[in-house]
Amino acid sequence: MVEKRFDAFDLKILAVLQEDGRIPNTELAERVGLSPTPCLRRVRALEAAGVIAGYRATLARKAVDLGLTVFVEVKVDGHRDVNAEAIQAAFHALPEVVACHLVSGEYDFLCQVVVPDLAGYEAFLLGHLLKLPMVKDIRSNFAIREIKQDEPLPLAHLG
Repeated sequence: MVEKRFDAFDLKILAVLQEDGRIPNTELAERVGLSPTPCLRRVRALEAAGVIAGYRATLARKAVDLGLTVFVEVKVDGHRDVNAEAIQAAFHALPEVVACHLVSGEYDFLCQVVVPDLAGYEAFLLGHLLKLPMVKDIRSNFAIREIKQDEPLPLAHLG
């Protein structure tokens, strides 16, 4: 039998912190039904275990002049370890690539790229992505409108 990793208090803490990572511990404790000291102890344990990976501000992309999101499918030339490692390192080095996944299907990687506009994407594509020697093919999908982003993770399966 698998041991439960999270109890009801842990799940409540995680749910509240996903909504508001800046909530003071006293308020968090009140919302989850604990006193402040055990609440803080649980938060620290969740951080130490790597469950809480970090805290950050989510910026409005348009407010920082990053109005174009492009989902880029990338196919590599030859599936050798050296190519996979090199392209992954390249994706990490490109700040325009805000998320990237190794995927199954016709293409090997699906990257989310944010740039100011179409000219910015052209510069990124021609100046960086197409210069990578292991890239065989690229397909770009332009986001028309954002429907949902950065939502809290579903945790119901843990309870």
